[in-house]
Amino acid sequence: MQDYRVEAKVSSDGSLIIKGLPFQAGDKVEVIIRSHKDGERKGTCYPLRGKPIRYADPFGSVAEEDWEVLR
Repeated sequence: MQDYRVEAKVSSDGSLIIKGLPFQAGDKVEVIIRSHKDGERKGTCYPLRGKPIRYADPFGSVAEEDWEVLR
């Protein structure tokens, strides 16, 4: 199954027209319609965007106890 996502606006008469779909004429497709407000999706994709970053020990060794060579 091939997924294709497009955003469109519903016209004043309640219809929705989507042109240029990457499917052949006669292909069966499933249509799912979800509403969302402008900016609603932006915050959910990257929840850590804009949060402060703090490095506790940026030059310290990582998992030193897991290295068999050092034993």
